[in-house]
Parts: sequence; structure tokens; C-alpha cells
Amino acid sequence: MTHLKSYLLFLAALFISMSAHAQTLTQTIRGTVIDKVSKTTLPGASIVLVNSNPLIGTTTDPDGVFKLTQIPIGTYVLKISFIGYKEVTVPNIIVNSGKEVVLTIPIDEDITQLEAIVVRPDIEKNKPINEMATVSTRTFSVEETRKFAAAVNDPARAAISFAGVVSTDDGSNSISIRGNSPVGLLWRMEGVDIPNPNHFAAVGASGGGISILSSQLLTNSDFSTGAFPAEYGNALAGVFDLNLRKGNNEKREYTVQAGFLGLDVSAEGPFSKNYRGSYLINYRYSTLSVLSKVGINLGDAVTNFQDLSYNIYLPTHTFGNFSLFGFGGLSDQNQNAKKDSTQWEEDYQRNNASYFSNTGAAGVKHAITINPQTYLQSAIVISGNNHGYEETRLDDSYVPQFNYKSNYISRKLTVSSVLNHKFNARNSIRSGVYLNQYSYNLRQRYVDPETDQIVQPLNSALQANTLQLFSQWSYRPTQKLTINSGIHFLYLKNNGTYSVEPRASAKYELNERQSLSVGYGLHSQMQPIGVYEAYLEQPDGSFKQANKNLGFNKAHHFVVGYDRSLTKYLRVKTETYYQHLYNIAVNDDSTSPVSSLVVEEGFVTDPMVNKGYGRNYGVELTVEQFLHNNIYFLLSGSLYNSEYKALDEVWRNTRFNGKRALSFTAGKEYIWKKNRVFGVNLRAIYAGGFWTTPIDFDKSIEMGETRYVETLAFTEQLPDYFRTDLRLSIKRNRAKTTTTFSLDLQNATNHKNLGGHYFEVRSGEIKKWYSLPLLPILNYRIEF
Repeated sequence: MTHLKSYLLFLAALFISMSAHAQTLTQTIRGTVIDKVSKTTLPGASIVLVNSNPLIGTTTDPDGVFKLTQIPIGTYVLKISFIGYKEVTVPNIIVNSGKEVVLTIPIDEDITQLEAIVVRPDIEKNKPINEMATVSTRTFSVEETRKFAAAVNDPARAAISFAGVVSTDDGSNSISIRGNSPVGLLWRMEGVDIPNPNHFAAVGASGGGISILSSQLLTNSDFSTGAFPAEYGNALAGVFDLNLRKGNNEKREYTVQAGFLGLDVSAEGPFSKNYRGSYLINYRYSTLSVLSKVGINLGDAVTNFQDLSYNIYLPTHTFGNFSLFGFGGLSDQNQNAKKDSTQWEEDYQRNNASYFSNTGAAGVKHAITINPQTYLQSAIVISGNNHGYEETRLDDSYVPQFNYKSNYISRKLTVSSVLNHKFNARNSIRSGVYLNQYSYNLRQRYVDPETDQIVQPLNSALQANTLQLFSQWSYRPTQKLTINSGIHFLYLKNNGTYSVEPRASAKYELNERQSLSVGYGLHSQMQPIGVYEAYLEQPDGSFKQANKNLGFNKAHHFVVGYDRSLTKYLRVKTETYYQHLYNIAVNDDSTSPVSSLVVEEGFVTDPMVNKGYGRNYGVELTVEQFLHNNIYFLLSGSLYNSEYKALDEVWRNTRFNGKRALSFTAGKEYIWKKNRVFGVNLRAIYAGGFWTTPIDFDKSIEMGETRYVETLAFTEQLPDYFRTDLRLSIKRNRAKTTTTFSLDLQNATNHKNLGGHYFEVRSGEIKKWYSLPLLPILNYRIEF
């Protein structure tokens, strides 16, 4: 707490010391207006800066481009109108002196073309970017990942402010959506599936310690929590559909950040004055050992990470537009045991451990407008990851003895092509194909504590191939009613398993302020490849590939929603849902409670069969005020139930069945002398405790490690979870530069949340472990 007081006093002193003479600072707002479906540019669209005085406006040129210069710094609302199209309002455009604001604004064609356009009171921020997503989808912005307390530029950490989403671990950005395992989350970038884009990620997981992706590269993106459109496949829980922004193609700009999470540098700009192409590159390096210097205990290991991400835009006059995009992250953690048993307070301290997690993806995207109604986007992406962990144990003579080693290498080649075609203002389709080729090298060896022998359940080099096809149709029979329907096909060549998945949703606008929505989808997900490759020893000493023919996990999603705009900036939304999960892979043992629905990472190497079930159902409420008068807030609540059944025929709580969750996220900005902004952001999270399995004390003593009473799986509930996050920031605009100094406090009250129990060998006791204590994250950013 002494360190925290010092940081707060420093912030206050810095804020008071900012007394230079204020001046009128300006910047440029520019961008492109396009048709939302066909992606064609719209020349002659009217652009008006609503809250400017005097009123500032312009029209788009023959290429659909507009430019507003000499705009004073501040927050603005942009209104776009074009004959035959719905009028669009883009709120909360933040203009800083350090960087130009560059926008791409898609607008919908009005089905009553050439009639008078009705200006709707709702703000477009509550509309998903994907027009085919009608239910359980919201857009999130880069500003949210920066402003939300303790989000630290991470989409997944920001998402725990949304209804139906809870964190599964304070030290990670893994999330559970509507009671589902984090494994059910799909990550996409630029329309293509990508590997888990997080540092310190476990094999098979969807989260990690820190996001690899820099907020410098992201633009507004979508987050779906159920009944998602037909273009998304191989996922049961949710989808992060990330979009990358293009670099400034008229002016070179830079951002430098330094703080507890490392040094971060980005650069963007044009290749030449007469070419519309641009580059955007970001690099970061960090060692988390700096946190130990300020009293934050992250353990005895040395932890490092670095990452690179980029988006290079290469337009042509005749052959469409090309993009080169990608990311790569390296992370490692090493711990060396001290050769002095008097310093071993717990048993793990006699272990030498070495861990690494390397992940990357590189892609080429091509987009071309075939005609004013047809748009084709294709991509080739190479991705992969390499996870490794090795552990040796010092014996009584301090000689390292082998204990565990694993190395999982995967590579993936994806070829995709998606066609958008708009027949007219009422009808449009989107159809596509994804071809995926996987290659794996899976190695796992460890000492079996029951036999004291080295076993090797995984030792495989293999390939796998999947095919995904989809087609979806959007139909607007009236101005008030939108119907989306489609189908997704997933095929695993290796064992011939396939799934045909219908999807449908509809939205009806009762009036200008209220709407009803309904959605259904059949979704499936293949097992982690290591599950298929598990080998079981036979009585004759031979080995059998026990799970070769295992099928997909499947789920029916049903959603009903109601949305009401109370004012121009305030809305209320509620959704109720039911998810019936079936064909679930479970342990092939009539006494076992093991199900893939409660696995968060790694590979289950026991024999599995598709005979399990699950059910998730609940109701969610969101009350949200978008930024208005320098204040925003988001209140999200959910009541839910999440259960599963394995071959033991017992309905059990999933680990994630907290049954209730509530979060309140809010912020206020105080403007001082026009060019200084002091921000205060708060997030409070309350959630029901997760479920755990009792420890088998006698068995743990016998085996020298934690063992559980499996027949009582997930029958003990942890205490309720509570956490308060705080973010303080000072932003200052100067001529051609913007600086931001911020302090994020995760778990600002230092509340002790019980994470679980474990058996400690040296003491022979069952002990508790807790989630992260107060974690300060100091950061300084300059844009110029």
C-alpha cells in the first residue's frame, strides 16, 4: 500500500504542475464512406460534424473519401447521410493533437429508396459491425480496451464487463461465456480463424497472461456470446472477430509506450505521396520482473515476453487491394530451485522448471469489388504455436531428477474465400469456404507417481484436414424486420466426421426506440487434436489409438432479446438463452465424471466417447450509457445455470457455474484548460464462486501430490468473488503530440479471492491459494 500511495501522490503532483498556457490545438478527421454489404465507396455522401460551432461539413469525393481539417481537439459526433441510404450517426470521435482520425464508415441501403429518411434516435455504437449478427453480439472499440479499468488494452479483459462473461483466473485473460469452458471461444482476425493470440498460453487454451495483439493495430470489432452467424464455425461458446485498422496513408505517425508491461513502439505511414498504400507496425518487449521491484509477488520465476504485429495495405488500380498482416509472440518463464532445503517452504520450490509459449500468424488478404453489388475477399494464412514445459526435481543430494516434459508443436495453413453479393436493398448473401491443413508434433512424458515409471501417452507426428463451408442470406421484407438465415458445414477428413449446422435469427423494430430479436443456431467444435492421438496400452502390450473416431461436441443455441433506447445515449438490453449441449466427449467409464465441457487446457488422453450432455440457461441485463457529457457507464448482470452429465449419469455443476454475476464499469473525464483531460475509471465485479472437487487427503499423502475425490466432482463451491479495479489517467495535447500518463490498479482494495485448494507435500496439509492481490500497472504513452 505504501507504493500505491506514492503513485497517487505522484499523479496528483503531475496533474497540478500542468500549468502551461492553453492554446487552440487542431487535428484532421478524414475517412471513407462505403456500402455496408458490397463495400463499394459512396461518392457525394454528406458529412456533418454535429456538435461543431459553427457547423462544419463536407461531402465525399468520387472515391468516397472525405476530409475535415483544422478541427479543434475534443469529442465529436459525425452524421453521414446519402440518398437511398439510412442516415448514420457515429458518436464519441475523440480528436487528439498527436494523430489524425482516420475512419471507414459503412452505411446500410434504405429499402424505401428515394423516400424521406427517418433519423433514428439510437446511437450506432450498439449495432454489431457484422450485419448478419442479430443476437448476442456487440461491438467493442479500442477506446474501451484503453479506458476500462485494468483492461490494459486487452479485448478479453475488457469483455468481463459484458453480460454473461466472467473471468476464470485473475492471472489470465481466460473467460467463461454463459457457463461454457474457455476452450469454446474462437479467435478470428480479418475474417480468418487464428490461434490463441495470448502470451503464456497453455496448449489447447483460449486465453493467456497477456494479449499479444497491440491496441495500436485494432479497430472496432465484434464479440459474440451465442447463436452466432453461419460464417463462424468450430466454436461452442463465443467469437472474438477482430478487425485491423490501416495505417495513415498520408502522414507518418508514431506511438511510444513505456510501463510495467514493457516498452511498446509503433510506426505507421504512407509508402509515398502518390500511393494510397500504408504500413502499421508495432513491437513490444517486456520483463515482468520489474513488478517484483515494486513489491508485487509473481513468484520466483523469471518471466519475459515480446511480440510483433503488423498490417501492410497495398491497393492497386485494377487488381483489387492486398494486405499483409500478422502477429508473433514469444514468452518464457524459468525457475531454478535453490540447492538448500532449508529455503524450501513448499514442495514445488525443489523443482527446476522451464516453460515457453510461442505463437504467430502471417497472412495475405486480397479484396476486390467485382461490380457495384459484388465483393470478394480471399486470404492465405500460415499460423502455428510451440508450447513446451520441462520439470526436474532435486533429490536429497540436490541432483536433478526427471519429472515431466512436454512439447506441442502445431502448424496450420488456411485458405479462405468469401463472396458478398447484394441483389437489392432487401436481399444480400454471403458465402464462403475455409480449407485448413494442420500438422502436429505432440510429445509428452512424465513419471507416473503410482508406478514410479516414465510413461509417454503422446508421441505423434500427424496431419489433419478440415473443410468449412457456409452460406447466409439477409432479408429485409420491411423497414422494421430483418431476417438472417444460413448454414455452416464442418468436416474433419481424418475420421470422416461432419456437421451440418442451420442458423437463423430475426430482429423486429417495434418503433424507433424498441426492438425484439430471436436467434437459433446449431454449433459444433472438434476436439483438440491431442485427444484424437491418445494411445491406450492393450493387454498384449500393443497400443491402440483409442479416440481416433471421436466426433464433434455439439450445441443448440436459443436466444430471445429485447432492446430499448431510453435516450439518445442510454439503452437497456435483456436477453434470455438456453443451450442444449450433446454428443459431448466424456471419459469412457461409467463411474467417471470427466467431461470435455470442464476442461480448460491440455489434452485428455483417456479413452473418450460422444455420450455426454450439458445445459446452460440464463437471463442477462445490460444498462449502458455511451460517452455523453464526458461520462459513460455499463451495468451488466446475469443469472444463469451451467450443468453437465458424463457416463456416471449424474448432473453436476460445471466449474464455471457461479449462477450469478454483476459488473459495473464507469468513467468520468474532467477537461482542464481545453487541452488536458483527467480520467477516472472504475470497475466493480461480483460473481458467484466457481465449483471445485474435494481433495482426497489419504490418497494425496500416499501419492505425494494433490489427488481428488472424483466421485464428488464439482460439489464444493468457492466463496463469492469480488474485485474492484481503478484507472487514473492524465492526457495532455500539445502541438502535434498527445501524451497520456496512466495508473491501473487491478483489485484496488486488495481483496483476497479464494482460488482453490491444494495438497502441500512438505507440510502434509491442505492449503489455500488465492487470486492475484493488488496489481498496479503504470504506463506512459506519447503519440506524435
